[in-house]
Amino acid sequence: MAVYDTDLAGSAALRAHAVYSQIALHAEYGGVVPELASRDHVRKLLPLVRQTLAEAGLGVGDIDGVAYTAGPGLVGALLVGAGVARSLAWALEVPAVGVHHMEGHLLAPLMEDDPPQAPFVALLVSGGHTQLVAVDAIGQYRLLGETLDDAAGEAFDKTAKLMGLPYPGGPQLARLAEQGTPGAYRFARPMTDRPGLDFSFSGLKTQVLMAWRDSDQSEQTRADIARGFEDAVVETLSIKCERALEAAGTNVIVVAGGVGANKRLRARLQQMAERLGGRACFPRPALCTDNGAMIAFAGALRLQAGQHSPPKVDVTPRWDMATLPAV
Repeated sequence: MAVYDTDLAGSAALRAHAVYSQIALHAEYGGVVPELASRDHVRKLLPLVRQTLAEAGLGVGDIDGVAYTAGPGLVGALLVGAGVARSLAWALEVPAVGVHHMEGHLLAPLMEDDPPQAPFVALLVSGGHTQLVAVDAIGQYRLLGETLDDAAGEAFDKTAKLMGLPYPGGPQLARLAEQGTPGAYRFARPMTDRPGLDFSFSGLKTQVLMAWRDSDQSEQTRADIARGFEDAVVETLSIKCERALEAAGTNVIVVAGGVGANKRLRARLQQMAERLGGRACFPRPALCTDNGAMIAFAGALRLQAGQHSPPKVDVTPRWDMATLPAV
């Protein structure tokens, strides 16, 4: 949940935002249980709305528009959010707009001070998506490449789980990698030995599994394998990003999504962009994972452009970002 003020600019425009995490709820299952997620949304959403408005020093009547995640995602959770958002908009007689979840991630870096201007290339890298997108303008997106199997974040989580790390494993593995010895384990950089901008991480995950099973499974070995895995993912993403910049004819890369908070990935892409005479842009780490701020910002841009959604509770669990209208 977030409040975004279009009368302000840069980081100051984000008046308040709050995130309720369901990690503890799903931890015992080792992953998200859709029905539990939806029911927990019902319990927590209205209190979170009140909390965020109070932090912004605003009342419900101060809201000029409502944005909500309309997809892609789990249909139950999407319907809870859409139902509350549409009800609020109806009651206040203000416009509402359904936002594409991945467009929210893509635009999150634009909330920071000195935001990049299109055209640029966006790397969307999370637990559910790994995509390279050419951004010609806000709302004008061309898919350059995507994962053919596991997303990078999903590979992080699954690799962590097979080595016995607790849920959610991706951040745990990244922290463990900091203690690993560089080069102790070297894994393949998938699909970098051929042209193209698609990704594949399932084979890399299998390599790690075999290395772990054949090792002494000590804590240091676990850290060394984690470092080798992280290095492989980071280098693979960097190689593909450089190719994407060349293909799109730009030297500005925008990185968003949960894996975008990875320190080694940020440093590697920053170095690559500077070498090309450009820049790499990231949202603050708190806005890399799923959050209301990115949805509020993306929705504000579309509401300002006069766009809004039909007055009904409607969500799109599968949604191609290329079908979005331009702003």
